[in-house]
Amino acid sequence: MKDIRQEIEAYIPCNEQEAQDKMTMLAWMDRGGDLYTRENRTAHFTASAWVADLNHAHVLLAYHNIYQSWSWLGGHADGDHDLLHVAMKEVSEESGLTEVRPLSEKIASIEILTVDGHQKHGAYVSSHLHMNVTYLMEADSSQPIRCKEDENSSVAWFGLEEAVEKSSEPWFREHIYPKLNQRLKEFTK
Repeated sequence: MKDIRQEIEAYIPCNEQEAQDKMTMLAWMDRGGDLYTRENRTAHFTASAWVADLNHAHVLLAYHNIYQSWSWLGGHADGDHDLLHVAMKEVSEESGLTEVRPLSEKIASIEILTVDGHQKHGAYVSSHLHMNVTYLMEADSSQPIRCKEDENSSVAWFGLEEAVEKSSEPWFREHIYPKLNQRLKEFTK
């Protein structure tokens, strides 16, 4: 099993946000406690994927019901300490893709994301933090896709810049998705 602490320690931040979030994630890990399940109602690990087509000209987004925004694919660790595995599982669950592969097993981005309180499955979920790691992946865009109705209402491929514009979440549009597009371009050089 991959050691996420070693992966985060080895990760080289690309900006101040990542440097600060890396230090905070490591500090949370030093405190101990369960960071891999939602039982920790303050902060827990999540994993996301920036899924590109085979030409790396388009990325796959889902329209998430809670956030009312086009967004990357991903989700909670739910006890799994292998966050690359979590990201791949979430891509499959949220999009129906059966064949997706990581472009690298290394983390492409880290971020601590705030989650406002919301209703899920008829129960209130308090505001909390997602300590998120993101991986670059690719899939054949000719594969069938489908939404996961309890989480998203649509799944579609978008051009790289169009994907950024589709998000209605300013933080993601300004700081996260452009960074992931840049990481994708760096990978394909």
